[in-house]
Amino acid sequence: MATLREQSPEIGSDAPIVFGTSGWRGISGVDFTPARVAAAVHAVARWVAEGSPGAEVVVAHDTRPEGERYVRLACSALCAEGARVVRAQGPTATPVVTRAIFARGASAGLVFSASHNPPEYRGMKVFGPSGGALDRSATDRIEALVADGARREAAPPFRLGELPGATDLVSPYLRDLREQLDTARMRRSGIEVVYDAMHGAGSGVVDRALRECGVDVEILRGASDPRFGGGAPDPTPPRLRELSRRVRDTSGPVVGLATDGDADRFAVVAEDGSVLSETEAVALLVDHLARSGRLEGGVAISWVTGSLVERVAASHGLGVTRCSIGFRHLSRQLESGAAAAAGEESGGFALGRFGRDKDGILASCLIAELAAELAGQIGERVALLHRRHGRSCCGRTALGAEGGAAAALERLLRAPPDRVDSAIVRNASRQDGLYLALDDGFLMLRASGTEPLVRVYAEAPGPRRLARRLAAGESLLTR
Repeated sequence: MATLREQSPEIGSDAPIVFGTSGWRGISGVDFTPARVAAAVHAVARWVAEGSPGAEVVVAHDTRPEGERYVRLACSALCAEGARVVRAQGPTATPVVTRAIFARGASAGLVFSASHNPPEYRGMKVFGPSGGALDRSATDRIEALVADGARREAAPPFRLGELPGATDLVSPYLRDLREQLDTARMRRSGIEVVYDAMHGAGSGVVDRALRECGVDVEILRGASDPRFGGGAPDPTPPRLRELSRRVRDTSGPVVGLATDGDADRFAVVAEDGSVLSETEAVALLVDHLARSGRLEGGVAISWVTGSLVERVAASHGLGVTRCSIGFRHLSRQLESGAAAAAGEESGGFALGRFGRDKDGILASCLIAELAAELAGQIGERVALLHRRHGRSCCGRTALGAEGGAAAALERLLRAPPDRVDSAIVRNASRQDGLYLALDDGFLMLRASGTEPLVRVYAEAPGPRRLARRLAAGESLLTR
């Protein structure tokens, strides 16, 4: 049997493999090639062996092409280093894997997924023994092991072997998930869920979970499609127009839900067809869990999560910790017990007692449970939170980094503006990018950790002001 090196070109001239805020990602055939994947999985295998010889490692892939091939590479590398490999059965949602790591007491997990990125992207996520994303010290070590392998220019000391038998991880995940939910209320509520799987790995998991709880589900884009219908499987308002229409056209109590390509992110569509902001969705979950007695510890959120979450948590006597962007920082708060739940600006949410990484499946089911309690009036509950705690409108957009936006961001980091959208900048922080604190919200500009983009995040007291603030942020990057 041929070695990996015999099957693949040399990797020495390629750019370094770097892990961003959520793993390593790149364009298929350009940055993400068989040779580079072989080097990366070999480094991960060595890293696992250094920390936990003979450890159990969970390996899976999403619905993108070549997933099975990459899983074979990873299994061969891990087995060669003495690991005990648990291979997920078929395309698998990332939260199913992270829950399995957490529940089984495995030492690590590896998922081939590019999450919400466009179809041409491929990616690899690595998780630690808690089921949370790795911290910087661990990814630095893996990157160093990749570089060391390239310098030695030696063939990886393993050959492609037979795949270990596949393991059903979905059934135990759903069993454990049901224990977190008020299934009796959901079953008798008559609520209907319109679920947009965006052709991703959440299909067959979110809808199955809800049906097992007695909920009627209409599924959109449920068929597996490696091209995701020609667009990125990212549940943002422009990509959820059909979901919004179907929710508006549904009579009776209804809520719309969507998950991204690997189902670690979620989105919510209210009864009037409006897409909730990520801040509103997290605030709903914090309020719901606190009122039902299932959230008794603190809440961790990112810098660019809106202040509504903070105010809702405070109303329940819960402390809030703000962290750097990237869910791995929130995972550390869950692991330490400093937080019992965590949420972020891009649709990530985790409940510490169930898992330590973002879980769009759990979040979607909890929203469905809340919708069952409210007879579908999710939008009304959001309006109530705004009336009680103050309006918070949040949004995000992005510009291509190659169009001068990256250079503009560098200039702004050196000389931040004094005003944005007529608001005075009260403080400028350079953590994670450029964060401008304003009297009535914020503006943040930062380079993406997963795509060649510069992202713009903002909070404002109303939707019109938010639109102006986002436009002002884009204007700063195009001067």
